[in-house]
Amino acid sequence: MRLTVYGIPNCDTVKKARVWLADKGADFTFHDFRKDGLSQDMVTRWLAAQPMDKLLNKRGTSWRKLSDADKANADDAHLIPLMLANPTLIKRPVIEAGDKVTVGFTDEVKAAWA
Repeated sequence: MRLTVYGIPNCDTVKKARVWLADKGADFTFHDFRKDGLSQDMVTRWLAAQPMDKLLNKRGTSWRKLSDADKANADDAHLIPLMLANPTLIKRPVIEAGDKVTVGFTDEVKAAWA
């Protein structure tokens, strides 16, 4: 099963995930949010598999830089365009294969792809 790892190359968590997957011999491609783009279809697909509170990164500087009005509006119709405009609002990495999508790189995520 071919995996796609989404993120940004300078993210430490993405680096760890890519090294771990390579060490496991996983067949994967890397999709850089910034260089390769991010579409509404991608984000919508991920949200079908993972809840917004798992996909949205509220701990980073991109979230802190948003206006209070943007932070207060928890509606997907508002948050998806924000993520498209600011891809670093998405927790990384997002790993996808078929209908399976994981977010982040925890022990639970490792077990899902082991």
